Amino acid sequence: MDWAGLMRVALHDLRLEPGAFWRLTPVELRVMVGAAASVPPLTRARLEELARAWPDVARGQDGG
Repeated sequence: MDWAGLMRVALHDLRLEPGAFWRLTPVELRVMVGAAASVPPLTRARLEELARAWPDVARGQDGG
């Protein structure tokens, strides 16, 4: 995680005080800097596509 970059945005661009920055959760910080909108949520269709591409293997069948 680019803490220096995040701090620069939070303290300079958003004008947060350091204490306020460190009290934020990662989700809150992402929303404030606009990063949350750039990644679409995982849909059911995409989850099913990933499950077909990389199916779970029953214990003992993967050689482990």
